[in-house]
Amino acid sequence: MRKKDKYWLIGLTAFVLGVSLMMLIGHLMDSTSTNEYCMSCHVHEEADASWKKSNHVLNASGTTTDCAACHLPPKGCKGYYRAKISTGLKDLWSFYTKKNFDFESRKGLEHASKYVYNESCLKCHADLFPQGITDEGVIAHLHYQSNAEKLDLQCISCHLDAGHYNPSYMHSRMVGVPVVKAASDKIYTSAAQIKDFGSFTETIPGTSVSISMVAVPGGSFTLGSPKDEPLRSDNEGPGRKVTVSSFFMAETEITWDQYWAFYGETMSEGRTAPATVYEQNSKGTLDAITGPTPPFGNPDQGWGMGERPAITMTHYAATVFCQWLSLKTGKTYRLPTEAEWEYAARGGTDTPYFFEGNPRAFSSRKSFRHFSKPDTAVIASSIIYALSSRGRTAEPSSVRANPFGLRNMTGNVMEYCSDWYAPDYSAIQDGATDPKGPEKGKERVVRGGMYSDDAADVRSASRRPTEHDEWLRTDPQNPKSIWWYSDIKGIGFRVVCEIPDEIKEKLNN
Repeated sequence: MRKKDKYWLIGLTAFVLGVSLMMLIGHLMDSTSTNEYCMSCHVHEEADASWKKSNHVLNASGTTTDCAACHLPPKGCKGYYRAKISTGLKDLWSFYTKKNFDFESRKGLEHASKYVYNESCLKCHADLFPQGITDEGVIAHLHYQSNAEKLDLQCISCHLDAGHYNPSYMHSRMVGVPVVKAASDKIYTSAAQIKDFGSFTETIPGTSVSISMVAVPGGSFTLGSPKDEPLRSDNEGPGRKVTVSSFFMAETEITWDQYWAFYGETMSEGRTAPATVYEQNSKGTLDAITGPTPPFGNPDQGWGMGERPAITMTHYAATVFCQWLSLKTGKTYRLPTEAEWEYAARGGTDTPYFFEGNPRAFSSRKSFRHFSKPDTAVIASSIIYALSSRGRTAEPSSVRANPFGLRNMTGNVMEYCSDWYAPDYSAIQDGATDPKGPEKGKERVVRGGMYSDDAADVRSASRRPTEHDEWLRTDPQNPKSIWWYSDIKGIGFRVVCEIPDEIKEKLNN
């Protein structure tokens, strides 16, 4: 054979092999992207059942949207093969190494956002303003068009139930006031009377709800964490020896039952900022505080209300709740200072948690875990965090109280403090009594960590600032809500009651 013919033969053979390989890869990509193939590894009956009930299967057009249509970028788009390979390898590893998949804890936005692609949504839903869209829908989609890349917005931030039906999910403004569990109980006619410094149950006049208040005796402690505490952050120091006066603190975070009582009395349909105090009208009676506007969707995320902590309200809303509670009961209720909060959370201890344990042993961070599993036996009985929460909040009865009798001071939901946030404690003097944060600032302090946090973030000293703008990222309103956050679920608050002067005198004597 002539040399020239050999080159032609080699080139033709290479071309045929290349085309064949491409066809084989294409066939493999298609055959491994069918629903049947996906479900051969993803043996999740709940996920399959909820998909079959979703708008992606049951719709007027009769079109069925398959698994790969949402959980991979559109075929031919940048990143398709990378996502296909990385997801496939991860699924195979999970299939052979993990016995159970808890779909209930993984169907939330935090997990779903990693496996659903905007490009895939827009491939089918190219027209964002179809006939029949509501005015609110137009506003929301205009917000998306203008800010999608800048704010990294995702379609499922608002349409989480599109691919997997969730009967608890609501994509509309809430109407009316939810019925609280305590609605069948008697209506209180007077607030609790405090005669001495001891725990008491606050009864809110005109409602059927009460708040268990714990007497927290004052004392001295070191605010912040020592430099050798495992997994500490730089914003937890320098440590300051401070003294905190006695106070009353709610045993748990404010619950939905308690918050809806406030909402039912003060809710407003407008966007008028509320009065900071009740005002006497011409008849000599008290005008009510203007409270929250209706939230968009179910603020409890479908997890349940009742005794679970109320969540997603702003610091402003929490402050107005305290004003309302003060005027209803005749006492002074407020948010705790940061020093009060940490003192109460520690319960007289100086360890990372109010119980013994090394944060590294409880942590799920890969750099610490290697191939061993975190030890959750001790921490899970006291703290609702990433490895014990199933991706949601829990009722306070699910954990034991700290030495002061307070529950969920760490974990479950982050809690607002009254202080402005500072990146350290350098402005606080050693020996200070009842210290407060800076006189002004941009963000407030939140403490305690939440249900999706690692063990490092639910230590007694762990702290962080609010992220006001980020937590309103997907709120399309202009101006944005002053009452409800759209992009943070694990935020709530608990209240502090100041000791009446006559009881302070008894304590001082």
